[in-house]
Amino acid sequence: MANIFKNYTSSASVGTGATTIYTVPSVTTSVVIGCNLANVTAAQIKVDVQVAGVYLIKGVPLPANAAISVLDGKIIAEAADTVVITSDTASSCDVIVSVLEQT
Repeated sequence: MANIFKNYTSSASVGTGATTIYTVPSVTTSVVIGCNLANVTAAQIKVDVQVAGVYLIKGVPLPANAAISVLDGKIIAEAADTVVITSDTASSCDVIVSVLEQT
């Protein structure tokens, strides 16, 4: 069983449409160990984060030029599960998701 640490990023492409940042590959289990969001605008935004269709945060206000770490612990994601980010403002959020993929 191989263990590989990886980062998946999105630079200011998160906006009003749901943006899939990460999809767990087939025949893989992933441990999501970090999820950081940064507001890259001069105004407050509200963000949602979902893993496997379940909200981790919903409508959380993120002040202008601020950042948030979404996870306090780890989340196990199975093959085909996704990490999806949505904002209430177009092109407003940078994201980095850190995972340990186990194949």
